[in-house]
Amino acid sequence: MNKKIAIIGGGNLGTAIAEGLIQSRFITPGQILITKRNLSTLRHLEEKGVLISKDNTDALRFADLVILAIKPFQVQNVLNTLREHFDKNRHILVSVVTGVSTADIHAVLNENISIVRAMPNTAIAIQESMTCISTRDITGEQMDYVQSLFEQLGKVVVIEEKLMDAATVLAACGTAYAMRYIRANIQGGIEIGFDAATASLIAAQTVKGAAQLLLQKKTHPEQEIDKVTTPQGCTIAGLNEMEHQGFSSSLIKGVIASYDKITGDNK
Repeated sequence: MNKKIAIIGGGNLGTAIAEGLIQSRFITPGQILITKRNLSTLRHLEEKGVLISKDNTDALRFADLVILAIKPFQVQNVLNTLREHFDKNRHILVSVVTGVSTADIHAVLNENISIVRAMPNTAIAIQESMTCISTRDITGEQMDYVQSLFEQLGKVVVIEEKLMDAATVLAACGTAYAMRYIRANIQGGIEIGFDAATASLIAAQTVKGAAQLLLQKKTHPEQEIDKVTTPQGCTIAGLNEMEHQGFSSSLIKGVIASYDKITGDNK
């Protein structure tokens, strides 16, 4: 591979991927090209050395690995305009588009293009993404390269494509769920006496620390909960009140509602 990466779509996720690649030093900024109709929102990346373009065909001329980071309703139109520019012997297409399968992409391109379907989250901008990937018509060497790329940007797990909608909910939507929990914690912290900035720092670092415990010690959440729930203590009192108010059940229902939305839209 020529070690150049093109990103078609300079929205939130596309720019986050570019920012993560720059920070990781996996490649240099000059080896990244990103496309968008409105280039003004990409000037901060251009200032760092990233190439920008309005023309999506520039992406295929520039790089062997092309990341498709557009909205689902744009996929057919964009791929139709690019169909004759794909080279099945050269290009790898990495799609980070929600709800669009590799079969959907093949149906438009009419070629056995090497495709990776990936679902990162916006923490990819700081190299802390949880990225789930599945593949189709790809060599072992290509797979190694794509996996190593995303490993520079966080954690990676390879899954069956049938689980990709579920991965979208748990990893991508999950960022928003976690943010909502942190926001509520901040609001509670303010009510019990902290200023907003201090409450925000305490809430965010506490969640980060809790996550790191699970990742590094490979324990179950209940094991860590048991360590801080003393008999008749304040922790268990708070947890019990949250459960009485439907804390766990509302989270589970939210995950399922998001999943039903994705799978329902695909039918």
